Amino acid sequence: MSAASFDVVVIGAGAAGLFCAAQAGQRGLKVLLVDHSERIGEKIRISGGGRCNFTNRDLDPRAPQKHFVGENPNFCRSALSRYTPQQFIALVDRHGIAHHEKHKGQLFCDGPSQQIIDLLLAECAAGGVTHWQPCSVRSLAFSDASEGEAGAGRYQIDSSRGPVEAARVVIATGGLSIPQLGASDFGYRIARQFGLNVVAPRPALVPLTFAGEGWAPYAGLAGLALPVQIETGAKKERMAFHEDLLFTHRGLSGPAVLQISSYWKEGTPLTIDFAPGIDVAEALGDAKARSRKRIANELATLVPSRLADAWVGEDAALQRPINEAADRALNALAERIARWQITPAGTEGYKKAEVTAGGVDTRELSSQTMESKQQPGLYFIGEVVDVTGWLGGYNFQWAWASAHACAQAL
Repeated sequence: MSAASFDVVVIGAGAAGLFCAAQAGQRGLKVLLVDHSERIGEKIRISGGGRCNFTNRDLDPRAPQKHFVGENPNFCRSALSRYTPQQFIALVDRHGIAHHEKHKGQLFCDGPSQQIIDLLLAECAAGGVTHWQPCSVRSLAFSDASEGEAGAGRYQIDSSRGPVEAARVVIATGGLSIPQLGASDFGYRIARQFGLNVVAPRPALVPLTFAGEGWAPYAGLAGLALPVQIETGAKKERMAFHEDLLFTHRGLSGPAVLQISSYWKEGTPLTIDFAPGIDVAEALGDAKARSRKRIANELATLVPSRLADAWVGEDAALQRPINEAADRALNALAERIARWQITPAGTEGYKKAEVTAGGVDTRELSSQTMESKQQPGLYFIGEVVDVTGWLGGYNFQWAWASAHACAQAL
């Protein structure tokens, strides 16, 4: 059976793969897009609560690295500065998709996220992209051009729909997060096959879990949400976020925890301020001077009553009217509210992780083109690369920008 021939094969039909295939096709290349999943763009479909948080207006193209994690965050600067949120917003507008800003620059569709999938498919159609899905790739091989033969080498792909050959291959297969949607380590295996280093993958933007008797008093707070200041790390590695936190049966979640999870290192504590912007010691001192209410009731004016009850319930010295409490006990309570330190046991893993941190080492790739420095014609884009954005549309913007940089180079 003779192999089908294309200029470029894009493996992975998620956000990055779809956009790269569309851009390359519209630039006149003969493009094949393949994906092993039966359904198209499932991670796009479920993102943003089904509304697709497709970019973030607040990304600063002059210093985008501050919103990204990786061994070399500066790597993403080139692509993100050359394809900005405003450019993708303009594309969304051209397709007539209504959208709104929800919080801190986060842009969501007014309607279902299927609209973004339809946009990408329409862009692929405009570029004449051939799309095989479901289609699994069994192997990928490379052969150098024969002596005296014009041009570079070719890639041979053994797929479930037959053999394919192309001068260039783009790996856009994502990471390990949400395996129930078809996530796999395919991209990492291909990188290692061709001698590229892979930074150890780990779950990111993921809820954190806690174990042991120390967590027992808080398990009953499941469902409670409140704004907090959360931080981890020391000195130059310190990172902090002011976002909403959510108690769960197994630990902590919500935007604050998802954000900090990308920076948290196993065995290190989190420090949480449950009343950011409030001098709790001063507030409790004022209450002691004027009130005879129980401490839990006064504390409930500063934090949610369920949290106040849980804390006060652990200490007999606090189960009394506030005017009868010792200053030392109130100061200790204030310190605990403003600087609660707790060490997670771990994370909820890839099943609950929105993205995968780590991936193909950026030192192996050109920041201008996403091409492997040592393997000609092999490109890596999107989540498979060691570039991980904050919560709030940044990872989608990396998908668009890395795909665009790659397509321009193709």
